[in-house]
Amino acid sequence: MSTNLDKSGREIMEVIMSFSREIRCCSRDEAICQGVTFNQFMILDAVAKKGELGLAELHGILSVEKSTTTRLVNPLIQKGLLKRDKAAHDSRAARLTLTEEGRETHRRVWLCLGGFFQNITRQIPKGQRKAVLESVRVFTEAMRSAAVACRCCE
Repeated sequence: MSTNLDKSGREIMEVIMSFSREIRCCSRDEAICQGVTFNQFMILDAVAKKGELGLAELHGILSVEKSTTTRLVNPLIQKGLLKRDKAAHDSRAARLTLTEEGRETHRRVWLCLGGFFQNITRQIPKGQRKAVLESVRVFTEAMRSAAVACRCCE
């Protein structure tokens, strides 16, 4: 490997490490607001967007194993925020919907996160906000593609 590639690789590694440290708040199993973790909020938000969501669809949205999805969904059902029913088309499939309490919790957490996102936005110079978001999207997609193709540890 040439020195330039090595330097480029190191720069990317530093960016990933820094980004990983800063977004840890989004991956902890601690509640962020209303007794809900960020991952659980992602579930509430996905169900809220669609009105009703199949458990199988949720695996794809979260990009996690089925057992992880179940582990994240069950506490939301126990708290009365989500309701799980059998799908009309297949009694083995589960459909998730928000309860009234789930809709209210979703709304309150969005208000809380809205403030957090506004604080982030204020830290980015106005003229660069659109470019920064687009760059992060491009970088995220590049990481996703590279991760699929990565065979370095096999």
